Amino acid sequence: MEYNMTMVDNEIVPVYETDKGEKIVDGRELHGVLESKQDFSTWIKKRIFESDAVADKDFSRFHKKMEANNATSIEYYLKLDIAKEIAMLERNEIGKKVRKHFIEIENRYKRQIIDRTQLSPQTQLMLAMSESIAKTELEQKRQAEQLQKLEDKTNKQTEVLQNVKDTFSNSDSEEDTTHWINKCINKIAESSNFSYSFGNRYSAARNESYDRLTLKAGCRLDQKVRNAIARAEEKGYTKNQINAINKLTVIMADKRLKEIYIGVIKEMMIAYCVEVA
Repeated sequence: MEYNMTMVDNEIVPVYETDKGEKIVDGRELHGVLESKQDFSTWIKKRIFESDAVADKDFSRFHKKMEANNATSIEYYLKLDIAKEIAMLERNEIGKKVRKHFIEIENRYKRQIIDRTQLSPQTQLMLAMSESIAKTELEQKRQAEQLQKLEDKTNKQTEVLQNVKDTFSNSDSEEDTTHWINKCINKIAESSNFSYSFGNRYSAARNESYDRLTLKAGCRLDQKVRNAIARAEEKGYTKNQINAINKLTVIMADKRLKEIYIGVIKEMMIAYCVEVA
């Protein structure tokens, strides 16, 4: 079933209020914010099963026709309680952040609940008018805060962009460039803005950079490393020389990949608002 609903919060994940006053979250939007690697259909079915969610009580499912190809997709609306559980099941920093935000929204609206049936009609009318004014004021304040956050982030990214240009301009040799790349990746990994699912945060940052490069360049880095090792063995390289071959050395040896990868590192620095000292 589809709802008549109004967006009441859009700070992290859009939260909607139905005409019955229930707070709900669009499953596909939640999936996007949580950055799951699984496709949406597999992910939502798994999370509903793991959270013991009950259809038509904790969530609703409906079919939506796609305008582009006239195909039909299955969409989910999740009650805020079950959305909290699903966020927690991600077991990572962004999941914790989303769950905490949902709790804040719940608490915010709990404080606003008043049993109006116990009030006189005149008081109910006055309360409704006051509440409307208060909501408008709070919404204006929220929008102002979001605009300020956006402005602060934009200013920070501008500073980072200039910093990246300045630090990279001094990286003339391949050795300098490699050092610059490694330093940037370490800074990204150490940033509070960087989130990852599991494992070592430094490895996660480096792997993300390689994943971004693979998407941009349309290459298979693992295969390129194997090819480089095979060529080195044919040429009689020493064991130490062969062991030194890795994804970064392969990238640095390829002019096209090197240029694209430098761009990837710059993008990540700006995305995570990280400066290189």
